Amino acid sequence: MSGPLRGLKVVEMAGIGPGPFCGMMLADMGADVVRIDRAGPAAAGPSAPPRFDVNGRGKRTLALDLKTAAGTAQALDLIAHADALIEGFRPGVMERLGLGPEPCLARNPRLVYGRMTGWGQSGPLAPAAGHDLNYIAISGLLGAMGRPDEPPPPPLNLVGDYGGGAMLLAFGIACALFEARASGQGQVVDAAMSDGSALLGAMLYGLKAAGAWSARRGSNLLDGAAPFYDTYECADGKYVAIGSVEPAFYAQLIAALKLSGPAFAQQMDKRHWPEMKQQVAAAFATRSRAEWVEAMQGTDICFAPVLDMDEAPAHAHNVARRTFVEIDGVTQPAPAPRFSRTVAAVRHAPGQGATTVAALLAAWGGERGAAPPPGDPLSSTHQEVAA
Repeated sequence: MSGPLRGLKVVEMAGIGPGPFCGMMLADMGADVVRIDRAGPAAAGPSAPPRFDVNGRGKRTLALDLKTAAGTAQALDLIAHADALIEGFRPGVMERLGLGPEPCLARNPRLVYGRMTGWGQSGPLAPAAGHDLNYIAISGLLGAMGRPDEPPPPPLNLVGDYGGGAMLLAFGIACALFEARASGQGQVVDAAMSDGSALLGAMLYGLKAAGAWSARRGSNLLDGAAPFYDTYECADGKYVAIGSVEPAFYAQLIAALKLSGPAFAQQMDKRHWPEMKQQVAAAFATRSRAEWVEAMQGTDICFAPVLDMDEAPAHAHNVARRTFVEIDGVTQPAPAPRFSRTVAAVRHAPGQGATTVAALLAAWGGERGAAPPPGDPLSSTHQEVAA
């Protein structure tokens, strides 16, 4: 195994979205992550082959029937040897399974108990169902996205589920593990996507308080109102992204587009932005995306082509940095960030880490970071895919 989290033992309760992504991030960094799946007919599994479940890469898997006393007891036995636990159920579900914080911390006082929910463990919405779009809606950020004459667009599920959810939980777990080194005590990490998405807007809330950000969508520096910070369609129907905010970069943009006039001499005067935007759009529409790439890529204009998911893995910069890797025939993002010494790696494709309670207890019952027993899916003979 490799990675800065080598030796860390994590139990992940099977779920969807941000919980599994958090577990994937930890596994990428070398943690031994064991996902507890539901046993029985209810766990028929996804219709697609497991190799397409990228969030499941690098993990061991174990099926337990948590509706039985025996299944709960086995889960507690594993948790007793774990450093951290990840669960993404509604508040109260783990308690009903007999696996809430109280019994888990009683068995393992150093355990970091990570809870991933949309609304959090408390508050009037805590028991309600929801999805990414709902959680970011109450953060104030969804209302800040999009064009002024259109409804706010769903920003995929990146802001709530992954940025404000999974990454917040991973950060919280790392913080609690660091604290536990000194205190010898675990604790509960309550990671709510509604909290996390609001946190992502810290800078914008500061700008608003200073009077430098308007609540009116599509009227600010970074929300598409500025002619020098937006996406533009090219002659071939493809798009480019421009972020020429600083005066020096803006000057290069205007020169490259061969634009001039009194309006362009006043970059930050919002009164001229609509007129300027029309001219910038007209200029980009005169050439194909490939032609603009040839003219602008690598300059200080702050330019990039807008690539689709088929094009991105083949971009020269991504290829040079190995931003994407192929595992079991599936192209996917590589582990990040990069470490100079403890290099992160994907140990195996999803669905290739099935194990047993006996094997796990044999490995986890030893010292921290002990090697897995012979024949274990994470033994030294198993292939690693370095990022």
